[in-house]
Amino acid sequence: MKRSSLLNPSRAVLTTLALALAAGCGDPEPVTPPTDNPSDTGPLYAITTQLITADTPQSYVILTNTLEGNGRLALDKAIEVPGRSLGMGIPKSGALFVAGSEAATVTRYDLKNGALEKGETVSFAGKGVTSIGEYQTQFHFASATKAYYFDGRTAQVIVWNPTEMTVTRAIALPGLAVEGAVTTFASSPLVVKGDHVFMPVGWRPSASVGITKKAGVIAVDTRTDTAVLATDDRCGYVRDGVTGPDGQIYFATETYGAAVYRVAGGDTPEPCLLKFDPVALKFDPDFYKPLSDFADGGTVGTVLPGPQGTAYVRVLDEQVYPINAGVHPRLVASAAAWRWTQIKLDTFAATPVTTLPASTGSSFLYEAEGQTLFTQFAAGSSATTLHQLTGQTGTPQVTAEGLIFSFVQLR
Repeated sequence: MKRSSLLNPSRAVLTTLALALAAGCGDPEPVTPPTDNPSDTGPLYAITTQLITADTPQSYVILTNTLEGNGRLALDKAIEVPGRSLGMGIPKSGALFVAGSEAATVTRYDLKNGALEKGETVSFAGKGVTSIGEYQTQFHFASATKAYYFDGRTAQVIVWNPTEMTVTRAIALPGLAVEGAVTTFASSPLVVKGDHVFMPVGWRPSASVGITKKAGVIAVDTRTDTAVLATDDRCGYVRDGVTGPDGQIYFATETYGAAVYRVAGGDTPEPCLLKFDPVALKFDPDFYKPLSDFADGGTVGTVLPGPQGTAYVRVLDEQVYPINAGVHPRLVASAAAWRWTQIKLDTFAATPVTTLPASTGSSFLYEAEGQTLFTQFAAGSSATTLHQLTGQTGTPQVTAEGLIFSFVQLR
């Protein structure tokens, strides 16, 4: 089995990320494998993990009905997929769609008798797509017959039919491509309100370390399959969003943008929180909050949904990870040194959550049977542990080898 580094095409960035994860947290302790009986009628989960050692990326789709007891999931019965692969789908629909770095295709798998059966494949190559990445969240399923794929490299949204496995059309996104910059999308759950789905967008220079001073949101109308790109020039790398009790959407700079600001300073835009009107489809020009306000001037990035009108932001603990001269921002963002702070979205009061452990700033949230889990990546990208966010316990739930970049509840 060949295994390879991934997450970015640049070998330098790959090395940096591996070092960041190695510096951030220790290897998971060996534990007893969980009992796995996919033929049951209870909850069943598809976890797609990416292995990143050696020279060829390899991914595995693991089925498990167990997410408790801090068990380690085995790969011997997993579906092996080449490259950096992602698994997506409508929760509890019994269907999983697998795509990745090797081609511009999506393959459907259906759950039958407790196993995934490979079905048809649809190609996006006819729309100019060459491969598929970065995150599971670039796929949004509006229904069993309509889905969207957001592609930054071709500046468009592909509309496709997951039932018939056909491409419907492509929605062009004028203004999405910024000269000299890389377009990157949300890694956290997208905001859906009514007939619109909102995808935040960030940009960073393609040839240097930095953050482009531009925030963006793509609003797709699922009734008409049209899209609007709204932008704001007050801060950058705004890749996370949550809905407030006022019905407005609050978007924030992600932890990497905050890390660049902390390390590079200079002209790097200040990490901020912006407000977006989902009806008018524009940013509120009168609302702006520096994220540092939530931590007495500290380094803050990312906004994630919390319970009952609240949200979480991540705060860098420099006692856990001191900032040394010349450190790469990716090391900082990937360090297991980002603590959790809960903010109220009506008063914006901030309260540190002391029951949750410091974890890697770059992390994903997954929904599992009414509970929310967050990822913690181990040393050298060797493994990922899912921890309990619901109840603010941080309890480790289950561990798999490699990087868990996708998670879907199949039933």
